[in-house]
Amino acid sequence: MTRKRILREGIIAPDFRLPSTIGGKTSLREFQGKYNTVLYFYPKDNTPGCTRQATQFRDAHDEMDKTDAVVIGISLDSLHSHEKFHKKLSLNFRLLSDEDAHVSKLFGVYKKKNLFGREFWGIERSTFIIDKNGKLRKIWRAVSVDGHAEEVLAFLNQLGKSTQIE
Repeated sequence: MTRKRILREGIIAPDFRLPSTIGGKTSLREFQGKYNTVLYFYPKDNTPGCTRQATQFRDAHDEMDKTDAVVIGISLDSLHSHEKFHKKLSLNFRLLSDEDAHVSKLFGVYKKKNLFGREFWGIERSTFIIDKNGKLRKIWRAVSVDGHAEEVLAFLNQLGKSTQIE
């Protein structure tokens, strides 16, 4: 019997490869040694909350760049849907398509949800900060959209200060 790996802060994040809006596939490993990674999972392209979240990350890009961070958004939507969403919002970060929910399950964000009495499986809005060494440094689950990009930026700034001391 295999035990399900529980993700927690302080462990190495699991690697994956998914189709990307920049072409080809993106893996976490390609950022190791170079960038901190803001990996955020969101429910669906072109919905009000997900649009606000994406534009907030887009607008915080320059400040996040100063912390050596890249932003990556993941949902269950198709690559075609992501490409339209990416273009419509002029996003300055990549979106990855997890149509089979493999990576969403790996990160524990694929959950049973309930909307107006209807149960279904989907993504719980969550964000993971992965440092340059591939270590999970911060996990936010059941994220509220408003103010979250600023919260992530504040953590990245703290992370930068703590790694200068180490």
